[in-house]
Amino acid sequence: MLETAETDIAVVGAGIVGVACALQLARQGRRVLLVDRQAPGQGASYGNAGHLATEQVFPIADLSILKRLPRMLLDPMGPLRLDWKYLPKAMPWFTRLLLNLRPAPFQRSVAGIRILNEGSLGAWQRLLGSIGRSELFQEDGSLLVFEKPESRQALEALRARMQQQAVPVDFWSAEAVHEAAPQLNPSLLGGLFFPKTGHFIDPYRVVCELFEAAKASGVRFAQAQIEGGRLHSGGVTLASDQGTFNTRQVLISCGAHSAKLTAALTGKRVPLDTERGYHLMLPGEHQRLPFAVTSLERKFIMTPMADGLRLAGTVEFAGLEAPPSMQRAWQLHHLSKGLFRQDLNAEGATPWMGFRPSLPDSLPVIDRVCDGRVLLAFGHQHLGLTQAAVTAEWVGRLAEQASGPEMGAYRLDRF
Repeated sequence: MLETAETDIAVVGAGIVGVACALQLARQGRRVLLVDRQAPGQGASYGNAGHLATEQVFPIADLSILKRLPRMLLDPMGPLRLDWKYLPKAMPWFTRLLLNLRPAPFQRSVAGIRILNEGSLGAWQRLLGSIGRSELFQEDGSLLVFEKPESRQALEALRARMQQQAVPVDFWSAEAVHEAAPQLNPSLLGGLFFPKTGHFIDPYRVVCELFEAAKASGVRFAQAQIEGGRLHSGGVTLASDQGTFNTRQVLISCGAHSAKLTAALTGKRVPLDTERGYHLMLPGEHQRLPFAVTSLERKFIMTPMADGLRLAGTVEFAGLEAPPSMQRAWQLHHLSKGLFRQDLNAEGATPWMGFRPSLPDSLPVIDRVCDGRVLLAFGHQHLGLTQAAVTAEWVGRLAEQASGPEMGAYRLDRF
């Protein structure tokens, strides 16, 4: 059964965002109960790409998605796939997505992503430094490479767009690429280097270390499935498979599973869907890359970690219920062929799939509603790891009833 000790705030969701928020709130003197149906860090936070993607300031799609839609429906191994059986359920979400690609809303999304990303690096430095685990993050930049002459124009256009958004970016010649990463194939023609990015050497361990720090700060954890809830004058009553309990406030931060509880407590139906992401972990690869490398043409990322090399980046829209298609994870190894002087060793490789929570404007919900009884922090799409630490700082401010103008783009009532 759930502990019945008095709780100031229940944090629903023990992924990277929820755990970081729980620690922040406990340090502010709150009695925090962290609740999740799984152990901390077992969802999307376990298998993300590990890249601090501060350079990714653009929404998850642009108008080219219209051209790609037929291929998305027909190619089960493509980098962006829409399960045709899920299409009827996904259509309202995709309709909203397309409406958000109009110039004005698109620019609002860019501005909103950029604000969070610009605060992310410093927030992570503060958070990991505060628990004595700065070594888990390597601030060594990241590289986007290209291999076809006809891709140079697209790369230069991307560079110009990023410079317009004040994203630090440098063009690297083929010689510069091979000097920094000599095991890459000499046929690569160059790339864009992003100096103000980096990678986590073990994303799951980051969650675990933050969770240990949270427990040391007084956070209690209960493994339970939250099934619903209601508001009352004293706060919030939450119902779970382990019983019912009361709390003065609740923070909903359970990623792709946040919509149901948000609707139950606020009456607002949030257009939340999931990008199903896959990775392939190669335990035999430890010295291939000095930093995260993404392929422009092949559309996936390779991140060096303590336990090997992680290949990630494929996106699938098929909802929360369909079983994973692990061939998509193994496809990542196929995509890596030709990028290195010698092909990657896939012996002992392990595939994985997780749910990235995505809203059609590519912005999360970070808000305080229902007279402060409900706080919200979900919908970070593939930037959950990147934006977790800065989100926790913002949630701490919201818990103290402090809300700055920069938070307006993330309000619940935009839907």
